[in-house]
Amino acid sequence: MKKLLFQFDTDHYPSVFDTVVAYDGGAEHVIGHGGLTPENVRPLVEGAIFTRAPKDKKNTAIFVGGSSLWKTQALFEAVQQRFFAGFRVSLMFDSNGCNTTAAAVVAKMAANRSLAGKKAVILAGTGPVGQRAAVMLAKEGADVFITTRSLVDAKSIADAIHKRFNVCVKPVEAIDADARANAIADANIVLATGAAGIELLSEEQWRGNPNIELIADANATPPLGIGGTDMMDKGLERHGKIIWGAIGFGAFKLALHRACIAKLFEDNKQVLDAENIFALAKEMAKT
Repeated sequence: MKKLLFQFDTDHYPSVFDTVVAYDGGAEHVIGHGGLTPENVRPLVEGAIFTRAPKDKKNTAIFVGGSSLWKTQALFEAVQQRFFAGFRVSLMFDSNGCNTTAAAVVAKMAANRSLAGKKAVILAGTGPVGQRAAVMLAKEGADVFITTRSLVDAKSIADAIHKRFNVCVKPVEAIDADARANAIADANIVLATGAAGIELLSEEQWRGNPNIELIADANATPPLGIGGTDMMDKGLERHGKIIWGAIGFGAFKLALHRACIAKLFEDNKQVLDAENIFALAKEMAKT
């Protein structure tokens, strides 16, 4: 019996990246559906949960994705609301790679060290990856701040994070590089999760900072988010700081994503969201 993965995406076109990784993770056939909402997903869910016998339902799974974190979250919740009794299949949430990317970089930063009590600043942290990284860093005991150009939007996101994960994230308005440099003045951890091709900090703005211990940049498109780093940096020391570049932790992100896909087919009860994807990442980072 074939392992079928249904890719439910809120965007018009389902993510090609997610499709490729789904096959590499062990799905034997991937069926993508775009433009999905909580209102139109019901018949697709019912088609997935009613068609195979209980012992065979582990061979069907659903992956929920899309570029908007909160639209995708609403879709993810709507899918789960259609499950009942034994009529369910395993399910994974990864809006724009938010969970797997954030889990990979935070797990790498946390490997062999404690992040508890550290001040972590996420530059341009209101996107999907930044939001999930904020949650994971907070769960590790860090004091987390996200910089943004719109303080009103950031406060709304911080409230939503607290409601969903019961962790505190503090917004900081930083409209330019100088403001971002001020925001990291007493930071121990700096993570850049901004849009591709936009430099958020120059090398001069961080290299002489004696407080910074760890730096990571999720951007692999030049110019990088943090000047003076390299996308291939893999726990490399520069100016006394440990640096992770997007490609440096990217191989681990892909391995984690593939492992999550494989896990979906272990049984029909898996629900993979931020918490358990991060837990799996931390276990994998030990090896």
